[in-house]
Amino acid sequence: MSPRASSATAHELSRAGLLATLSGEVLSRLAARMRREDVRPGSSPAADGEPGGRFYVVLAGMLTGASSGPLRPGDYFGELVAEQGLPRSSSVRALTPAVVASCDRATFEELVRPLLDR
Repeated sequence: MSPRASSATAHELSRAGLLATLSGEVLSRLAARMRREDVRPGSSPAADGEPGGRFYVVLAGMLTGASSGPLRPGDYFGELVAEQGLPRSSSVRALTPAVVASCDRATFEELVRPLLDR
């Protein structure tokens, strides 16, 4: 996995169902704080046992998770790990070339978690 750009764009994030309700201003703040990563087929942006704390949004490609099944653009994962800060309990792997954006726990708590509490 390698950075393709320093951050995601607000437009990319607005396509994720969970984030679509955020205002343009909040989406821009979130996008600026998210790290964008290319993920090769067979690679994992979030491996089993890694320290938790990152929340991921799929921007392109297809991934699969042991507990989540197929993940397509607009899907997200890692919300429980980001919320609790626990080690990851299952790996997510790219089935095709993929692009994900992720944020740290503090960003998740501030900008994303309120959406899950609705």
